[in-house]
Amino acid sequence: MIFRVRLANAVTRPAVAVAALCAIGITGCAHYTAKPLLPEQWAVTLESRALSDPGLRAFMQKSLGHDLPGWPLQSWNLELLTLVAFYYSPELDVARARSSAADAGVVTAGTRPNPSLTVTPEYATNPPSGTSPWLPMLALDVPIETAGKRGHRVDQAQQLSESARWNVVTTAWEVRRKLTGALLDYTVARNREGLLRRQLDLQAQIVRLDQGELAAGAVAGSDVTVARIQLAKTRLDLEATRAQVAETRARSAAALGVPLRALGGAELIFAMDPMGTPALTSAEARRRALQGRSDVRGALAEYEATQAALQLEIAKQYPDIHLGPGYQWDQGQNDWLIGVTLELPVFNRNQGPIAEAAARRTEAAARLVALQATIIHEIDAATSALKTADEAAQAGENMLAAQRQNLEAVESQLKAGAVAALEVASARIDAATAETLAFEAGVRRQQAIRALEDAVQRPLGSEADARAAVLQIESTQRSPR
Repeated sequence: MIFRVRLANAVTRPAVAVAALCAIGITGCAHYTAKPLLPEQWAVTLESRALSDPGLRAFMQKSLGHDLPGWPLQSWNLELLTLVAFYYSPELDVARARSSAADAGVVTAGTRPNPSLTVTPEYATNPPSGTSPWLPMLALDVPIETAGKRGHRVDQAQQLSESARWNVVTTAWEVRRKLTGALLDYTVARNREGLLRRQLDLQAQIVRLDQGELAAGAVAGSDVTVARIQLAKTRLDLEATRAQVAETRARSAAALGVPLRALGGAELIFAMDPMGTPALTSAEARRRALQGRSDVRGALAEYEATQAALQLEIAKQYPDIHLGPGYQWDQGQNDWLIGVTLELPVFNRNQGPIAEAAARRTEAAARLVALQATIIHEIDAATSALKTADEAAQAGENMLAAQRQNLEAVESQLKAGAVAALEVASARIDAATAETLAFEAGVRRQQAIRALEDAVQRPLGSEADARAAVLQIESTQRSPR
């Protein structure tokens, strides 16, 4: 619809108006700044990462809320190493960048559509005498969104931004999970190495005693052969375990996001017997996991975004309005035009996009339910494994206590001259073997605890919250290192 009003002898300055509008459009425009990414420079930066970095110290002091006693630290526990991983993690940098992009999407969703200006000069080939052949014409198009579309769009973008922020927390938990697993494996390998060294010394002693007994004719040669084979096997196990120590220390460095040499002589401390497992198996921990885990909160935000998307598609059934004021100079007269344009919903009422949005909402709901089902299975499996591991660990401790009592009895008999040195050495080997078995049972318990910790997404023995740690990282406004 176009309404025309003709005003005679009106004085207008369309050229000035056009220039003013152009000036307004140009003012405040963003300008591109190139930021070339040079792989060779980043390679040097990555290779130079260290635990002595001053920026790392500042970040850790801010996160911990107190000054560190000395720098660089010589001993690093799980809490400190987790902060190192949060500081250097490339995965977290990617997740934070995606969160920033989602935040920018909120700004985009909230912008209003700009009006457009159309200039259509006309030229008359046979104008009346004394008049210009040029007939200038200006027209504006001012779009007006209806049915609350902008609000639904903003709501959808805000929910996607919230989901991206929770994804940062989920990524932080994944970083922590990898670090915890690597540190546990490293600690286990180091302890196993110490046990195998002791067994190696005891078995070497048995071989020497068997050789003496063989020379005296007290044992058969096959007995010495069996002892030597066992000694060789233990030596091979020790070498393999030493390789595991080196490999797991390298994995720990990778989980921290630093090169292996950055660890230097740093001592990595991991508590092998944390307390607090009842808190992880409680009904409250289960409820919090099902409702408050970061991936659950992120999936819930994604569902709310599909809700807003569906509302937006439903609102699109109602056409937007375009106001089109215009001006034309026609043979000395000024014509002002007011046009109204809207789409006529004759052939479709946006049924297809509405159906797609509804299907995506159903899919998002199904993903959330499936995630909660997976969490239930993870908690149940980890709880069951922990119960079994606790029983095995207790049995291992009982067996170790019995072997130690037997060793004390044999050593007492040796002092009384009732047994030979070879029997004492065999008892010591039995006690060392029992200690190894008890240690392996304790390792399985630790692994079950870590699996349960990941299932409920709660650090063991601490009230530290991964979300707070990640938000502290975001507040530093760091660039990727």
